[in-house]
Amino acid sequence: MLLAIFLVGIALLMLLIIKFKVNPFIALLLVSIVIGLGGGIPVAQIPTDIAKGFGSTMTSIGIVIALGILLGQLLYETGGTEEIASLVLEKIGVKNSPLAMNLTGVIVAIPVYFDAAFVILVSIAKQLSKQTGINFARFVTALGVGLIVAHCLVIPTPGPMAVAGTVGASMGPFVFYSLVVAVPASLIGGVLYSKLTVDKFFPNGFEIKEDSEAAAKAEASNGPKPSGQLAIGLILLPILLILLGTVAGAVIGDKSPAVTAFFTFIGDKNIALFIGVLVAVFALKKYLKRPLEDVLTEGAAQAGMVFLITGAGGSFGQIINSTGIGEYLVNVMGNFNIPLILLAFLLSQILRAAQGSATVALVTTASIVAPTIAAVGASPVLVGLATCCGSVGLSLPNDSGFWVINRFSGFSFAETFKTWTIGGLVAGLSGFVVVLILSLFAGVLPGL
Repeated sequence: MLLAIFLVGIALLMLLIIKFKVNPFIALLLVSIVIGLGGGIPVAQIPTDIAKGFGSTMTSIGIVIALGILLGQLLYETGGTEEIASLVLEKIGVKNSPLAMNLTGVIVAIPVYFDAAFVILVSIAKQLSKQTGINFARFVTALGVGLIVAHCLVIPTPGPMAVAGTVGASMGPFVFYSLVVAVPASLIGGVLYSKLTVDKFFPNGFEIKEDSEAAAKAEASNGPKPSGQLAIGLILLPILLILLGTVAGAVIGDKSPAVTAFFTFIGDKNIALFIGVLVAVFALKKYLKRPLEDVLTEGAAQAGMVFLITGAGGSFGQIINSTGIGEYLVNVMGNFNIPLILLAFLLSQILRAAQGSATVALVTTASIVAPTIAAVGASPVLVGLATCCGSVGLSLPNDSGFWVINRFSGFSFAETFKTWTIGGLVAGLSGFVVVLILSLFAGVLPGL
């Protein structure tokens, strides 16, 4: 009965989001109530569990989500994204420009939302294609895959941040190993895949179609901009602080409590992101083309819906835990010998394909598998990364990202599917293979 309730709940969630276009926040709350009632939770306890799940999730990652979005908004408004692309291209060279676009996508997507990053950077991809004669489809695939891999895997992006908090993974190791997984996944799905398939999918080349909206956005970003080195430094600063806090705690430990306490403080995810935003405000203020308060207000508005969806995912997870569905899943996995990291990957992949949103797939999957991690003795970091890898691929027409790629690249439906959808799937599978390799060293490598 518990399994039936769980499956009905997931089916209802998909139906609400896909068929009836219900906002994911509303859909997650409604399904949480349905599962709670079906699972035998006392009626009076269901609202308490929903609030408890929402609150605990926001306690864990709410501040980080807000600060990460503000950092991304500052870089987007000042033109830092384009300067990162220019710097990476300069260092890697025009001959390897698809690789440069891929790495640019990985870096830029850490603080900047996928849609905005692609719209800005696709204009650079068009210029590079004209200059180099390299098929434009290679640039689109390399850029799009780089963006989605970082969007789903690398903290402080909201999705992976929510996963790390929900599964109880230590932030330092999660940040480090997410980069270990993200880079090869992005290179294989974005650069290698496009290189091997572009001649088959586009035998006659591809005529670039100019987009007035993309051109207008690029034109609006003209003017003084921060250097690429500064922009990358601002992105890496909070990541390095988190890693520094973890390393210092392990190396110094009780030898110098005061020093350890200091590094632990600045390495806390909330403080690290706060420092990053403060530094970004002072460093980028002179490059802003409108008042700082307007930029921060717009960033805060973007954070609102992310808060709601992420918090509702926490509510969903709390209800799953209270009904005993999580414990039942442990027993099922034991009977069929299904590794938890495989279950997390497959469930995330199915939810991503079914309802479109990578963030919803991440939050929902993490909420489902989190209660079972301790019971089966799995690594929270590896389970979290497997969840993230599952959300990378199979972007279908129910995903807004599919149409962003389609519209701003000028691809047909079939061309978008062959490049973006399959490229993302290859990247997600490649990342999961890396996770499986890491799992062979669980208990040996630090943090696993």
